[in-house]
Amino acid sequence: MKQKVRSSQFGTEKSQRQLRVGEMLRHALVETFIRGELRNPVLTNVSLTVSEVRVSSDLKSATAFVMPLGGKNAEEITQALNSASPFLRRKLSKLVTLRYLPSLFFAVDDTFDRGQKIDSILKIEQKSYISPEFSKKK
Repeated sequence: MKQKVRSSQFGTEKSQRQLRVGEMLRHALVETFIRGELRNPVLTNVSLTVSEVRVSSDLKSATAFVMPLGGKNAEEITQALNSASPFLRRKLSKLVTLRYLPSLFFAVDDTFDRGQKIDSILKIEQKSYISPEFSKKK
């Protein structure tokens, strides 16, 4: 039986193959970043987190969601990664065995920011639901 995972953003289901290729690309990107093979001055000495790689249904394009450590210069780093995309694609072709390696695109991962925003909203809501009789007992 073929398992599919539902993608909340587009309402389509991701195939097992898309998920597997995305995870292979994510591991290969992390390995390339650890080696420090990028010569762009914006990308030197920058720690990146690759949280997810989403692959299109035809496996021809992939979007890697990255976030620099500390979140500083995220847009600038993403632009530098997009300009280094052909170089990274060549490096990945040596690490990943696929018939066609997808075109790479990079985007800033905002899930950490959205998670913090939701967490702060929940904390505010939690404080407003505490009744005065419970707060007096403490």
